Amino acid sequence: MASAEDSGAAAQRDLVCVTGGSGFIGSWLVRLLLDRGYTVHATVKNLSTSITYPSLSLSLLCAPDETERDFSCSRRISPPLADDEGETKHLQALDGADTRLRLFQMDLLDPASVRPAIEGARGVFHLASPFILQVEDPENELLEPAVKGTLNVLHAVEDCGVDRVVLMSSQAAMLPNPDWPADKVIDEDCWADVELLKKVQFWYSVSKTLAEKAAWDFAAKEGLQMAVLNPGMVLGPMLTPSVNASLQLLLQFLAGEKLGLDDIYIGCVDVRDVAHSLLVMYENSSAQGRHLCLESIERLVDFTNRLADLYPEHPVHRIREDKQGWVVRANDPSKKLIGLGVCFTPFDKTIRDTVDCLRSKGLI
Repeated sequence: MASAEDSGAAAQRDLVCVTGGSGFIGSWLVRLLLDRGYTVHATVKNLSTSITYPSLSLSLLCAPDETERDFSCSRRISPPLADDEGETKHLQALDGADTRLRLFQMDLLDPASVRPAIEGARGVFHLASPFILQVEDPENELLEPAVKGTLNVLHAVEDCGVDRVVLMSSQAAMLPNPDWPADKVIDEDCWADVELLKKVQFWYSVSKTLAEKAAWDFAAKEGLQMAVLNPGMVLGPMLTPSVNASLQLLLQFLAGEKLGLDDIYIGCVDVRDVAHSLLVMYENSSAQGRHLCLESIERLVDFTNRLADLYPEHPVHRIREDKQGWVVRANDPSKKLIGLGVCFTPFDKTIRDTVDCLRSKGLI
């Protein structure tokens, strides 16, 4: 589990803003911040007591067999839900929420709705971004909200005099990169090939790449203090009332489905470590640039084999053909975070804690 050195009383009195505070990662970050004594402004899409979670489409990840990805495959998957407690109830139940948590409804594309949550904050964690894997209108459904939404947040940050920003990007902004040396471990210098992503219609990855690049351009122009986190596939127990996309993928793996992730999978990380990494990056001004966030770099065949070994009672599909010769395995790829004191949860514990959580909610 990651750890951060205790800061002084002044830092513990900080008011910080977390966009996307009700999400899988955001909820853990809000909980951690409250536990550390911070006052938190968390933004959500809907402040009502009940929301409707859309079906999760994984058509781009469906693979009909082991040797060929079929991008015409279309499958609609409705994420299993726990009792619908809405988008905010689990946040309001956190320790310290009654006195140090304030929720704001925010529309990323409306600058007027972005600013109120950021006003008065010393730091901003920008996590909010749409996660849709099948889109009919990529520009309006994904690209504009991701890129323009990020810039709207950064403009508000600049206008409000915020000291420091930590941006949640993704390993999706790093891969695929056909020009990356075949014998080199993937690191923070690796950027996804946007044109290739467009060609194969990985629009989510396009959105994360363009949004991060736009953020870096803005930060350089305005002299903004910003650090970026690039996590891999995020797993772990959930605080939210519904599963997110990565947990849905795990459920599909456990069900024996074959998912075409060969171009983008390089490892996973515990959601609790992601939250701690975000906090460590905020509390350490020496944290600059991008930060790859993975327990280890591995291939998809490694993941499925380890998952199958842990849960032989489930029909996990073992990959017979390794298509990821371009992935150089590494036990400690997140050297920048390790240098900041982050310790990563072992793979087996993350998986077991995730599955135990899903079972406790009746989702397995």
